[in-house]
Amino acid sequence: MNTSKAMTELHTPEAIARSIVAAHASRFGEFAGDIASFSSEDPIYRGAKQACSALGFIDIDAECLARAWQAQTKRVGMFDAHAWPEHPADFGMRSFPPGAREDAFPSCPEKLGLYSVLPDAQWVGRMARAGVPTVQLRFKSNDDEAIAREVNAAVQVVQGTGSLLFINDHWRAAIEARAYGLHLGQEDLDALTPEALKTIRDSGIRLGVSTHGYAEMVRADAVTPSYIAMGAIYPTTLKQMATAPQGVARLAAYARLMRGYPQVGIGGVDAARMPEVLGTGVGSVAVVRALVADSNPEAAAVRLLRIVADPANAR
Repeated sequence: MNTSKAMTELHTPEAIARSIVAAHASRFGEFAGDIASFSSEDPIYRGAKQACSALGFIDIDAECLARAWQAQTKRVGMFDAHAWPEHPADFGMRSFPPGAREDAFPSCPEKLGLYSVLPDAQWVGRMARAGVPTVQLRFKSNDDEAIAREVNAAVQVVQGTGSLLFINDHWRAAIEARAYGLHLGQEDLDALTPEALKTIRDSGIRLGVSTHGYAEMVRADAVTPSYIAMGAIYPTTLKQMATAPQGVARLAAYARLMRGYPQVGIGGVDAARMPEVLGTGVGSVAVVRALVADSNPEAAAVRLLRIVADPANAR
């Protein structure tokens, strides 16, 4: 084979895909990828999308990664199969750190620590008094009056505890009650009208957003929230997830890309798994069943707080 032909074959989409898979399969795993479509003829893009699909990323995330790999290659002037994309600009995101942007939501601590997701105000007060630094009220109801009562009660019970309270979903009630923060799922964020988003931003409330992969992180970054939640890391029975568990290898890659944000890892985390989650670089770990399903939640909170403080010496 002559030299020019050999060089051409080294840069075919198939060869690019093989080199990326060979470089990253040991941490992400290898699967039978199913590509819905391609949106470009560029060989770097096509090879990267094939590879990311083979590494188990869903189509929308494989597309996002492929575009980032194409941008990265153009930016640095060469293709490197080992250089997993982790530069925000390659994903089309605006300047980092995001907190310096004019439209950024108010800041919150870089490390939110142990983050407890709780079903009602009574639980919120209980865990706040136990010393959990960040608590979220996830109250499920379609009754506006009941929602307002529960949100107001949660705001009241955290006063004097030092805990930061985020309200899940109910943004109007959260603003009215002057809660510290609001947490929205990706679908809730996408469903907001521009006017509603402006109302939330203008209120001065902190905003956290759930994400489940690269495409959702890019969409969340567009509104510059106060923190980014990433998951589900492990299998969870609490809600039906549209994506498979992400695992700690992906979480670590997400954390490197989004390192300008406070980050929360969530989904199926318990005491045994917490050290490896913290090892990815996230500054906070959210738990649900690890506290509310424990026979002694206060004691469980103490154990988890010790792990967050010193993951290397977890017992």
